[in-house]
Amino acid sequence: MPAILAAAAMVAAPAAFAPAAFAKDKRTPEQQLEKLLEGRVAGAPQDCINLAATNSSQVIDKTAIVYRVGDTLWVNRPRGGADQLGDDDILVTKTTSSRLCSIDTVELHDRTSHMYSGFVSLGEFVPYRRAKAR
Repeated sequence: MPAILAAAAMVAAPAAFAPAAFAKDKRTPEQQLEKLLEGRVAGAPQDCINLAATNSSQVIDKTAIVYRVGDTLWVNRPRGGADQLGDDDILVTKTTSSRLCSIDTVELHDRTSHMYSGFVSLGEFVPYRRAKAR
């Protein structure tokens, strides 16, 4: 019986620390975006970006979508539907060109069920590039 209890304790011990390892970021969405853009300088807003050149995208909960193109981060604060953005959403982009523009919409799908969960109307894309060393 003691061997069974010891084995159960060994299995349960790592589980006790798991919540800390997977804890959500406690910063506000604006603080998360600020941290992501740290050391970068905003450029002039653009209506479109080259979707084909996009390496990745990241959703900032209820705030923005950040597209990475090379070393530039393009921040899009949707004109509509930003309150529906979740950092665990899958973005489904439907466009007839290789560009993503401020007139486009992006569908949101739940990562677990893959069910449609809303959409956002994109705004302008603001480029953030690393500040040049002096």
